[in-house]
Amino acid sequence: MKAAVLHRSSSPGQSSLQLEVVPIPILTDGHLILRVLACGVCRTDLHILEGDLPLLHQPLIPGHQIVGKVVSGATPSHPLGTRLGVSWIGGTDGTCPFCLRGEENLCDNPIFTGYSVNGGYAEYVDVRADFTYPLPDALDDTDVAPLLCAGIIGFRSLRVAGTQPGERVGLFGFGSSASLAITVLRHWNCEVYVSTRGESHRQLASCLGAHWVGTEDDKPPVPLDRAITFAPSGAVVVSALSSLRKGGIVAINAIHLDQMPAFDYDKLLWGERQIRSVANMTRQDATDFLQLAAEIGIHPQVQSFSLDQANEALQAVKNETANGPCVIVP
Repeated sequence: MKAAVLHRSSSPGQSSLQLEVVPIPILTDGHLILRVLACGVCRTDLHILEGDLPLLHQPLIPGHQIVGKVVSGATPSHPLGTRLGVSWIGGTDGTCPFCLRGEENLCDNPIFTGYSVNGGYAEYVDVRADFTYPLPDALDDTDVAPLLCAGIIGFRSLRVAGTQPGERVGLFGFGSSASLAITVLRHWNCEVYVSTRGESHRQLASCLGAHWVGTEDDKPPVPLDRAITFAPSGAVVVSALSSLRKGGIVAINAIHLDQMPAFDYDKLLWGERQIRSVANMTRQDATDFLQLAAEIGIHPQVQSFSLDQANEALQAVKNETANGPCVIVP
């Protein structure tokens, strides 16, 4: 099969993906082989490529927002030809204290699709059958691919922030995940305040129904009940915190964050304000969000790339030049 493969460069930040012909994965018990129909491009893929996250093994095929059809390993619950989704959490041990408490997103021994195992920047992928998701027929392959991480994690971020219908919610940064979360917030009748760099992202936020849109240096005109940060920047977290009412929560939607700057506790955090990190997702998050996405008809504005354009897709994510999510279609 063809795959976009990462071989880490000795020079930091200089790695790129190489289109190669590699063996199709070999089926093992409890697994499925999927023919990849589409794979969303996530900022986490960029962190892996650029060395912000340590490479666990190489060569590596990235990609963890996978839409595929079963071609091998079929079971009564996963017949041949079934269309399934795969996300960042590709497996857990099921036995650690976190899994036993129902907190599988915090598992001590997780499998990360496209990171600890090969992912979906390829024509075929090997996945654990119990970490796949049936996909709504109403959403086509490129529509649903970015929902499988950006959408699910954005949805979990709203939960971690404690978001309630009708509240004032700030989105700091407006990439793929935020552009999907705003649809859920609008469905919940929330007032959405967006602070982001890039005129095209501000225009998109306005088109998607944001109540107020400003630059990264602008402060929302009213105190916020909740805030979610999407940029991998500690300074953005402080900006979000400075916009909260007493008792409000900032949820950090990022797997990697640069250094947090110092801030005034008395003015920004006191008053039972909270900063909470968002770590991975659970299968229940995925099931709930995909059901909601089908009900309210989330159809993201997607930019498609071929497999040999994987590097261009990652650069579009890095430079924020794509309006909406990027998806690789092998």
